[in-house]
Amino acid sequence: MRSFTASYHWMTGSMPETTAERARQHSLDRFLGEVERRAFVMAELATRDPDEALDLVQDAMLAFARRYAAKPEKEWPPLFHRVLQNRIRDWARRQKVRNRWRVWLHRDDDSRDEPLEQAPDPMIPSIERQLDQQEATERLQQAVSDLPLRQQQVFLLRIWEGLDVADTARAMGCSEGSVKTHLSRALGNLRNKLEDYRP
Repeated sequence: MRSFTASYHWMTGSMPETTAERARQHSLDRFLGEVERRAFVMAELATRDPDEALDLVQDAMLAFARRYAAKPEKEWPPLFHRVLQNRIRDWARRQKVRNRWRVWLHRDDDSRDEPLEQAPDPMIPSIERQLDQQEATERLQQAVSDLPLRQQQVFLLRIWEGLDVADTARAMGCSEGSVKTHLSRALGNLRNKLEDYRP
């Protein structure tokens, strides 16, 4: 995946003039560079479409830079994920409306391919451990992808991104109790789906 981190002045429409502004630009570029790949995977798991995911992450980065670049850096992770979650929820709502129209109009959806962008790697079949790891990764990706959207995103924010309960609640726009409930359900669902697979 190509990098789509853009510089602060391009996103905000202003060139940094002072040393402090240049330092802020550098910090913002670094933060977005660190978070972009993981954000893309989160969006791709939610949308099952790499192009849609790329659009969502780009839009979230632009909105974050415009609105929150001046906030303290320690607040950036939950704020960025809040923006991304809003974009993912908006996308899901739009998809529901589109799907209702498709059913009503009896149209076949030619875009039902569910690419997780799993381009086959040229693996040597005799290396069993690599094959086991690949199978485990695919099973986990599919299991996470199949979770209900809220469970999926809470799981990714808490387990993959490492946000604490409070920051996850802030990012998701829900209570800490809801975060705990969604995470518990997500873990239960994942355990059930992966129970028969022990690498």
